[in-house]
Amino acid sequence: MTDITGGHGEDVHQPPAHIPPAPMEDYQFPELRLKRKMDDPEKTPLLLVACGSFSPITYLHLRMFEMAADYVKFSSNFELIGGYLSPVSDAYRKAGLAAAEHRVAMCQLAVEQTSDWLMVDTWEPMQKAYQPTAVVLDHFDHEINTVREGIEAADGTRKHVRIALLAGADLIHTMSTPGVWSEKDLDHILGKYGSFIVERSGTDIDEALAALQPWKDNIHVIQQLIQNDVSSTKIRLFLRREMSVRYLIPVPVIRYIEQHRLYGDDNTTANSTSDKGKGKQEPSKSG
Repeated sequence: MTDITGGHGEDVHQPPAHIPPAPMEDYQFPELRLKRKMDDPEKTPLLLVACGSFSPITYLHLRMFEMAADYVKFSSNFELIGGYLSPVSDAYRKAGLAAAEHRVAMCQLAVEQTSDWLMVDTWEPMQKAYQPTAVVLDHFDHEINTVREGIEAADGTRKHVRIALLAGADLIHTMSTPGVWSEKDLDHILGKYGSFIVERSGTDIDEALAALQPWKDNIHVIQQLIQNDVSSTKIRLFLRREMSVRYLIPVPVIRYIEQHRLYGDDNTTANSTSDKGKGKQEPSKSG
C-alpha cells in the first residue's frame, strides 16, 4: 500500500514501531479515566456511550464527545463523569467492517493520543453474537451502577449515574421511522437511558423528534456549530483510491491502517453484508 498520509511531517523519516491488533480475551472494564467524585452534588452524574462500527474511527466520532461535553457543561443539569466508545462485534455483518481487533486497536490509539477522558470498552466487540444497543447500555449500567455502585458525591454518599447514548441525528431519524425499531427497544433506550443527539446536515431532526414525543424529555439535541460530514464510509473510499486521509482521522490510526493493510480493497471486511439477523431493530450503527 502506498503512503496515504499525503504530505510530510515529523514521522516521515522514521517509520513508527509496529502496533499489533488489540487482544480480544480476558475482559476488564476500563475505568482509569472515570471521574471518581462529583464536583457538584446538585447535578446528576452522566456517562456517555457511543455505539458504532468505527471502521475506521474519525475525528467526527471524537468531536461528537467534545460537543456533548460542552452541551452538558453549559446547557444541562448533568455532570459528565466519563465517555466510552463501544465498537460493534464482528457479528454485525456490515460492509467495510474490519475485524474487531483492528477497530478496537484504532479506537484505542485515537483516544490515547487525543483525549484525557475517553475510553474504549471491549465487551461488545468481544461478543460472538450481535448485541443490540439496549443490551450494550445495560452492560454499562451494570458496570457503573451495580458493580461500582455509582459515583461518590461531595457528602460521601453514592449517586446513581445516568447512562446515555451519544449518536448522530441519522440514528434518531431511523428511530422515528415506523417499523424500523421495536417499541420495546425504543422505550428501553430512550425511556430508561436517554440520548444525546448531534445534529447533522441533511437530517430533519424536528420531524424525527415529532415522532418520538413519548421520550422527548430524554432526548437532548446538540447543535453542530461547525459542520463536519466526515464519515467512515468516505474514509474507506479515499483509502481504496489511495487518496490522502490526513487531518480526517488521527495520524496513529492512519499508520495502523498502513501497517495492517486495511481498507485497500473490498476484501477487507470481516463479514458479508447478508442478513444481519437482528429483526426489527437498529438497521445501522455509525461508522
